[in-house]
Amino acid sequence: MKILIIEDERELVNSITEYLSGEQYLCELAASYNEGMDKMSQYSYDCIVLDLMLPDGNGLKILEELKRRGKEDGVIIVSAKDSLEDRLKGLTIGADDYLSKPFHLSELAARIYAVIRRRQLGSQNIIHQGEITIDVPSRTVAVNGHEVVLTRREFDLLVYFISNKNKVVSKNAIAEHLSGDFADMLDSYDFIYGHIKNLKKKLSEFGADNYLKTIYGAGYKWEV
Repeated sequence: MKILIIEDERELVNSITEYLSGEQYLCELAASYNEGMDKMSQYSYDCIVLDLMLPDGNGLKILEELKRRGKEDGVIIVSAKDSLEDRLKGLTIGADDYLSKPFHLSELAARIYAVIRRRQLGSQNIIHQGEITIDVPSRTVAVNGHEVVLTRREFDLLVYFISNKNKVVSKNAIAEHLSGDFADMLDSYDFIYGHIKNLKKKLSEFGADNYLKTIYGAGYKWEV
């Protein structure tokens, strides 16, 4: 799962990044309004942690632009401005949650998880796809009752495909989901092919149907 942290307090950013990385999130950073606007415009995220008081602009403008473009990234506002007006304005514009500083990192992680689960998985902790069962909080997968050991990226791929079932997902979108803005620096998509090949092999070894289809020239589709 990919998170964008738009925050200019370096010590707080380091703490959030360290904690969320330990929770298996891929974190990207933006320390200013302009940098946050640029990343939001170019990439998609499972959740954006957005500070309101940025050195060169108001974080609410980033949220407004996100909604104007029709993007579906989850947004949690974090701000020292604990006023009812700011809270209501952010939620009215379209933020999913609001957390006042200071806060516990465990609470932020819990709220991020809740936003992603609600937006992508319909608030489900357990996902059933035919003979496949996914326990999202424990990051475990079983096929026909047998546990399948997946790497972090294989698990993220599986959840990503199922949350976008019956949609064609491009190779570029997959690369961005797995690697963030480093995807622009890749010379090829070989690493994607490797992860997808391993995922399909591990699932099929325990009798899973071949839900993941290759759409030549376009990408992949989890077809049900």
